Amino acid sequence: MTRELENRIAVVTGASRGIGKYAALGLARKGAHVIALARTQGGLEELDDEIKSVGGSATLVPADIKDYPALDRLGAAIYERWGKLDILIGNAGVLGKLSPLGHIEPKTWDEVMAVNVTANWRLIRSLDPLLRRSDDGRAIFLTSGQAYKTTAYWGPYSTSKAALEALVGTYVAESAQTTVSVNMFSPGPTRTRMRAQAMPGEDPEIVPSAEEVAEQLVQMCLPGFKARGATYKYAPTGLFKFKRPSEPAQ
Repeated sequence: MTRELENRIAVVTGASRGIGKYAALGLARKGAHVIALARTQGGLEELDDEIKSVGGSATLVPADIKDYPALDRLGAAIYERWGKLDILIGNAGVLGKLSPLGHIEPKTWDEVMAVNVTANWRLIRSLDPLLRRSDDGRAIFLTSGQAYKTTAYWGPYSTSKAALEALVGTYVAESAQTTVSVNMFSPGPTRTRMRAQAMPGEDPEIVPSAEEVAEQLVQMCLPGFKARGATYKYAPTGLFKFKRPSEPAQ
């Protein structure tokens, strides 16, 4: 197997399960040293075992993504140990509750914004200087079609993903003259715990597995992937560039 990411350092958030887990495993299989961040110690230890089984290596960071000082310390620790960061995958996210806007509790709204938006800003704030020290820095954030579909009862999640896209778009513009490539990835329906929470009556076997989806996310981290400022979407036939309905035809 080609280890195209040998000697590269990668941070993956929400790495203990779902897309984050398989993205971390895929990066490690390609040779990257993975810094895996998640709340669940047990899940991180299971991931570490799987990474070791494929000949990879990892550093486990058991922390809540809302612990913003911990994200600052993460940047400092990476600088002290490696002096740079090559890949950031902002995967951690929460659904909140599907409910009319007027029925959403403030604490639910605040948590969704904290995890899906503010935490990614804090990651950028902490890790962008390290990505700029890489000769080919990559930052990829997971978005959703709900950012523009604005489906009834999905208010907190839809709003948070729209805000994330504005945040990442700003980061794209600010990174244009640097070595950092910033993109977004939209996984679509995926067999994850969040999907089961949102669609409790759905047969999970009719949607792609997290492992299948994460494989295409890992492709965006490889040296041959040259896109900047784009959103790519999973498809069974292969990764494709996503055009929003509001974008003009090319």
